[in-house]
Amino acid sequence: MPVITEIEDLKRIYRRRVPKMFYDYCESGSWSEQTFRENSSDFDKLYLRQRVAVDMAGRSTKTQMIGQDVSMPVALAPVGLTGMQHYDGEIKAARAAGDFGVPYCLSTMSICSIEDVAENSDKPFWMQVYTLKDDDFMQRLFDRAKDAKCSAAVITVDLQLLGQRHKDLKNGLSAPPKLTPQSVANMMTKVQWGLGMLQTKRRFFGNIVGHAQGVEDASSLSSWTAEAFDQSLNWDRIREFRKMWDGPLIIKGIMDPRDALEACNVGADAIIVSNHGGRQLDGALSSIRALERIMDTVGDKIEVHLDSGVRSGQDVLKATAMGAKGVWIGRAYVYGLGAMGQEGVTKALEVMHKELDMSMALTGHTDIKNVDRDILMIPKDFSDNWK
Repeated sequence: MPVITEIEDLKRIYRRRVPKMFYDYCESGSWSEQTFRENSSDFDKLYLRQRVAVDMAGRSTKTQMIGQDVSMPVALAPVGLTGMQHYDGEIKAARAAGDFGVPYCLSTMSICSIEDVAENSDKPFWMQVYTLKDDDFMQRLFDRAKDAKCSAAVITVDLQLLGQRHKDLKNGLSAPPKLTPQSVANMMTKVQWGLGMLQTKRRFFGNIVGHAQGVEDASSLSSWTAEAFDQSLNWDRIREFRKMWDGPLIIKGIMDPRDALEACNVGADAIIVSNHGGRQLDGALSSIRALERIMDTVGDKIEVHLDSGVRSGQDVLKATAMGAKGVWIGRAYVYGLGAMGQEGVTKALEVMHKELDMSMALTGHTDIKNVDRDILMIPKDFSDNWK
């Protein structure tokens, strides 16, 4: 077993063990990938203030996200196709998150269904939904989430159109993977992954096949998906979705203070500052750059979280210092899942928690709830101040 001390260690193992099309699906952005890269690199522009001769004993990273107790201000973000990164991947990620005491959010485009995850994990999880045209499907999706005792719903609002991701198109990304000479040759080198996939029957989009009208098998899925997303989405439509779900609601994909105010107006309990991991509008600001002005606009009105580009516990600390009450990780835990299954997700969380705890102490704090912008040195031109 290699010594794993950072998320990058898990990424290296992940790349060796998972087929190329699924590695590329995770580790890519849209178009030139500028936003994808800057989501992570912009964290490096925020410097931490080191403090000394401070009592560091009795530290705590415990806090709350939308009223739920968490061991640290981190949630596992909804990631599509997770069950293609490792067999039964959504179930394994949910178990790891539940055991660690952080929320897990299941994607609408998961391989394991809502029911699969509910039956195979003993902790409540959150459910992410896309804004689709089919009202009946949307209502059933929310109802299924209620039946599974999901404790919060996350509406993703930044995917009316699918951003062009060159690698996915060139790889012919699909679930299950299309058998081409290139894909077969690559999968033959991923023996451990292949043996795992033979252990499960979950290889399709479990929340869609058999649930959406006219989608009874994989052959009818692609045509449904092409027409499903609602390009006419507006805030009135989001109000309709709010009526379908009476529990805690989080809106994901906010990058502008004006949209943050609209989210407040529709009755959301929290928002996630997110550019979909750089997978939608390339050339958009990184999420961490957008966070400060959104916090200054709505931070006293709604709980604000951050997603996109987080690869370390120090990133979590920096986002928390900027005001985020929760920090969502996607790629970081997928690296662990693809590398080592449930154990790898746990390892990713352990690595991030240790980095968060130690860095917090060295900035002079023992309680994550007391961390603020005072621990940061922020460049004058860092935040979203353009007109």
